[in-house]
Order: sequence, then structure tokens, then C-alpha cells
Amino acid sequence: MPRILRIINRFNLGGPTYNAAYLTKYLPDNYETLLLGGMKDSSEDSSQFIVENLGIQPMVLSEMKRAINPYQDYVAYKKIKEVIRDFKPDIVHTHASKPGALGRWAAHKMDVPVIIHTFHGHVFHSYFNSAKTAFYKKLERKLASVSTRIIAISEKQKYEIATEHNICPPEKVEVIPLGFDLQRFQDNIEEKRAVFREEFKLQDSDIAIAIVGRLVPIKNHALFLKALKWTLARTPKRVKAFIVGDGESRSEIEDLCSKLDLSFSSDSEDDVDVYFTSWVKNVDFVNAGVDIVALTSKNEGTPVSLIEAQASNKAIVSTNVGGIENVVLPGETALLSDINDEENFQINLLEMVNNDQKRLEFGEKGWEFVKNKFHYERLVKDITKLYDSLLP
Repeated sequence: MPRILRIINRFNLGGPTYNAAYLTKYLPDNYETLLLGGMKDSSEDSSQFIVENLGIQPMVLSEMKRAINPYQDYVAYKKIKEVIRDFKPDIVHTHASKPGALGRWAAHKMDVPVIIHTFHGHVFHSYFNSAKTAFYKKLERKLASVSTRIIAISEKQKYEIATEHNICPPEKVEVIPLGFDLQRFQDNIEEKRAVFREEFKLQDSDIAIAIVGRLVPIKNHALFLKALKWTLARTPKRVKAFIVGDGESRSEIEDLCSKLDLSFSSDSEDDVDVYFTSWVKNVDFVNAGVDIVALTSKNEGTPVSLIEAQASNKAIVSTNVGGIENVVLPGETALLSDINDEENFQINLLEMVNNDQKRLEFGEKGWEFVKNKFHYERLVKDITKLYDSLLP
């Protein structure tokens, strides 16, 4: 029976946890999988419930955290080597950057037959200055050289990794999109919508917009707030915005709300322009209750929030970065704009707020597009096929 050691960055809400959990649970019975993950940041909500609900008991490596810490990273590396020595995996499959570095190098040093890494995103632009970016590219090229396969989660991401940033040859990269259990976003939509809108005292005619994700600079919430302010000044409709998530930039985002004269609160009883909900585990209630889902990131891999938005029959307004154009149907389920085109993003948001017919048409096409393309059963099938092809 082939053994898989699957290593993810940390147990926080997001695509890597969901995909690692589904792959651990649903790979064919002839595979044995051990799931190992790092610690979430204090500003993030835990995703332990995802794996626990599937009956998975992962190993948690407390030293492996998001921030770089040479001492703790070295301890984590040594512990990963110990796990490899004891578990004797045939495949080490890492997800995201920190485990991709520590896990792949440990697997290489321990002579693991097959080493696979999934890029859930990358840091090759918009994260760091040019010197640090060059360092990370050099490191990833070295790690790619000891990897059997690299998995990109979209065709766009494959192009960026292999061609634009020259991390490895294109033939070494396999494109396997993410997969999720999306049916919950279709179940009881009207009931969930009523619960959400009653909680926030929303009228039937109100247009609610959600932006879901960590409150960090790369997510570029400033673009969203400026577009919201611009839209409020030009629409006759009553518009409410919901910032779902938390993180290091929350105080800066709140300060910007004040500068833009946007009222805000974390209390659902208040009548304000912007609600800060923090992390919400039942995001299907949020998606059911809002009318538009926005995204303003400077860099993305495969944004889970946009997949879930389409599964909830919601129209999207987003920047066109990373693999987003492979996740949505441009001009059919989403209006996209260049990351540097603030005016076009504003126009798109206003159009989606004012045009009821377009908003409904975009939403209706979403479920048909994502229900099979991003289902976890397809993900498991694709990964199993790759594993079978690489094992002796």
C-alpha cells in the first residue's frame, strides 16, 4: 500500500486545508495518507473543524508557522525528517510555500521516491521588494529541481511559474484545479438568505456586497472601499458592504473607512455602510444573503471565495490577477478589471449594483460552471491518476 505524507502550511480557513482534507479522506483505499500541518496565525480562524468533521486526526507541527523564523523553521525541518523516517512515505506532497520548502528539502534528503508540490499561490510579485523576490525565485528553482512534479491550480498559474518566472520547465508542471464540496452553497439558499438579511436588518431592495478573505495588504481592501464610496455617490440604491475575515490590516482598513466618510461597525444592530464580520465559518449564509461578491487582490492563486460565490449563484466583480480568469467566466459570471485600473473596477461595481438583470444572469450561470469543474471528486480522481503515473 503506497504511503502519502501530505504537508500543508497551517490549519487556517482556506483552499489548502479543504483540499488536503478531501485528498486525505477520499483517496482510494489502496493509499494510506498522513496529514501534517503547521500552526495558524493568531489573526486567523482555525480550520481544524474541517478535518475533524471528516474524521481525520492530523499531526500539528507547532514550529511551522507562516512567519519566517530561522530557529523554529530548522526545528520544523528536523521534525519533518523524523516523520519521514518513521512513516516511510512513497510520496511527499506539499501544499503552499513554507511546507513546500521545508517538506520538499526534507523529503529530498531522506530519499523519498516521489516529491510533489502544489502552488496554491506564489510570492513572485506584489508581496516583497525586488531583492527578496529574487531570493524566493532562486529558492523555488532549487526546490523545483528536486521535485518530481509541480502542480499548478490553473493554466494561468502554470504560465507564470514555468514561463514568466522560469521556476521549472513547463513539462514538469501539471495543472490540477482545486476541488470542494460545493453542494452546501445550493442547499436552502432562500432560508439562509432570510436569516442573514434579518440579522443585519437588510431590506429586500438593499444591495449587499461581500468581500471575503484575510485583511492583509495583498488583498487590497483599499480598492474596494474607494469603489464603494464612488458607487454610493452614484446609485439610487441602498448599498451595504460586508468585510468578511480578519488580519493585520484591520485597523488600517477601519481608518480608511473613516477617511472616506464610510460608517462602519462590527455590530449587526447598527445601520452603517460597512460591516466587519470577522471570520464566518458558515460562509454559505453570507453568500446566500448578499447580492455581489467582490475581490480586489493584487495577486491570487485560485480564490476560494469566487468559486463559492458562483456556487451560491452570485455575481462577481474582481481584479484580474493570478488564476482568476480560469476560475470565473469573464463577462458571464464576473466583471474583471486590470489591477491598475481603479476606474474600471469602480465602473464595474456600479454596473453590477444598478443592473438587476445582469446581476441575476451572472449569478444563474455560476453554479453550472463550478459544480463539476471544482468538485472534490474530480480533484481526487486527478490526483490519484498523477500518483499512479509516478509510482514505480
